[in-house]
Amino acid sequence: MPADTKALIEKIEGLPPERIAEIEDFVDFIRLREQERVLIRAAAAASAPSFAAIWSNPDDDAYDAL
Repeated sequence: MPADTKALIEKIEGLPPERIAEIEDFVDFIRLREQERVLIRAAAAASAPSFAAIWSNPDDDAYDAL
């Protein structure tokens, strides 16, 4: 376990139980937000081939130079 992780755990262990519950909620929030970001990136990557024909056409070539 990295030293910074150990230090963080020691700090958390020194807090009262109600604060630990707040930290747990915050960690859950951060994890959920990261999962959402991963899902959004995966959806964008999966849809890119479907939109390739729409995005890449002679009428829109002028926008490619912007």
